Amino acid sequence: MEDKVHAQIDSIEGNVAVAFLNLSDPTDTLYINENEEFHAASTMKVPVMIELFKQKEEGKINLNDSILLINEFKSIVDGSSYSMDIGDDSDDVIYNKINTQVALKDLMYNMITVSSNLATNVLIELVDAKKVTATMRDLGAENIEVLRGVEDQKAYDLGLSNSTTAKDLLIIMEAIATNKAGTKEDCNDMIAILKDQRFNDLIPRDLPKNVEVAHKTGWITGVHHDAGIVYLPDGQSYVLVLLSKNIQDSDKGTQQLADISKAFYDYMAH
Repeated sequence: MEDKVHAQIDSIEGNVAVAFLNLSDPTDTLYINENEEFHAASTMKVPVMIELFKQKEEGKINLNDSILLINEFKSIVDGSSYSMDIGDDSDDVIYNKINTQVALKDLMYNMITVSSNLATNVLIELVDAKKVTATMRDLGAENIEVLRGVEDQKAYDLGLSNSTTAKDLLIIMEAIATNKAGTKEDCNDMIAILKDQRFNDLIPRDLPKNVEVAHKTGWITGVHHDAGIVYLPDGQSYVLVLLSKNIQDSDKGTQQLADISKAFYDYMAH
């Protein structure tokens, strides 16, 4: 299996990291470049979701409460304000709700399922990026950094970006799968949201329709990620994280990463 995955990675023009954990047998793992740092892209929205549920449990927020949706945010560099461009976001529905009251749970759902950047930034300002990172440390993820919201160009220009490793995303997804990321009820809610993911061109792409995947993708130019929990019909499940950067051919690279996902499924299914 390891040789097969290494061969698949070698055929990809770019850098790839893989982390795999068989949830039915925790000794069954595969790590390749698992500690290499990658731009987190939208995978950082999962830690934000975990923090929202944590603060709900602490009584700090109520996910049924609504807040005024305003498209204005402050750069972490100098506090100057910037706005999100609907053309750069994947969620146009929520833009129609600017200057109206939107429930936190709806913002959270859109942040994960359609990867709404606007919803993400509103929620990060609410829960505080530093607290998100601290909670990830508590879960055992030692390197992931959630510094800021999305589209903070001044921060990006200075190299201040959210980053992660495949190992850390695996730890985070495992924590959700095993009810360590919150109460059992909260983890079940997180899994349900992740299963409603609208972007399915990596881990689930070539898997049978009766396989459920609770996952979160991330994409920026040259970067394509997916981190998920895969549920087989026979009751087995596993965590798989695929991270990539410097991908030369986006379409080809996406298919090649999906091929790696399929290889893990075939390994688990037989």
